[in-house]
Amino acid sequence: MSIQLDRLFSKLGYQFKDPSLAELALTHRSCGNRNNERLEFLGDSILNCVIAEALYQNFQEAKEGQLSRLRARLVKGVTLAEIAREFELGDYLHLGIGELKSGGFRRESILADAMEALIGAIFIDSNMDTVKERVLAWYHSRLQKLDLKDTQKDPKTRLQELLQAKGAALPCYETTHIEGEAHAQVFTVSCTIDLLDDPTLGTGSSRRLAEQAAASEALELLGNLS
Repeated sequence: MSIQLDRLFSKLGYQFKDPSLAELALTHRSCGNRNNERLEFLGDSILNCVIAEALYQNFQEAKEGQLSRLRARLVKGVTLAEIAREFELGDYLHLGIGELKSGGFRRESILADAMEALIGAIFIDSNMDTVKERVLAWYHSRLQKLDLKDTQKDPKTRLQELLQAKGAALPCYETTHIEGEAHAQVFTVSCTIDLLDDPTLGTGSSRRLAEQAAASEALELLGNLS
């Protein structure tokens, strides 16, 4: 495992003084009581702090709400899983038999959690300045591409606010179909609102993404009605 870890350390740009911390960060709870959940908790807090400071410094004119939405975009599971895949992190995970059989090494939530755990592990192994430097390096291209235009509220939030402004009932989301293997499922969600005769449908690789797609379709239809 040491040769494999050396490969990962090279990709991360950080050499652990205590490799057992890295091993722990890569160990999913399906392996037993000794797992990465505590490191994940720590890493999540550190990540939010580092990204918040970077946004505060980079967007001097941004309002609090805009900064919050930019941060949410960067620290969400989808983004963390993307970064984990760039490091091919799934090849290094320790998973229980059940998770191995179901393709857990490709699952978005598991990859995202392991990424946060590695951040926590680097902090314990070094210090705040070091982990901050690594996080900012991993996020460099994403931070460079950000624009305040990216702070627009997500479709579900915009739909809810629109309905509230019109005095209408809140939307009802229902998962109508799930297909595919456990590690590559596609969800179909319906969105029912009083102002439209028929529900709108959305699909995505998670319920959340499918709900956003259904809400976006509802917004488009409501826009055409007005």
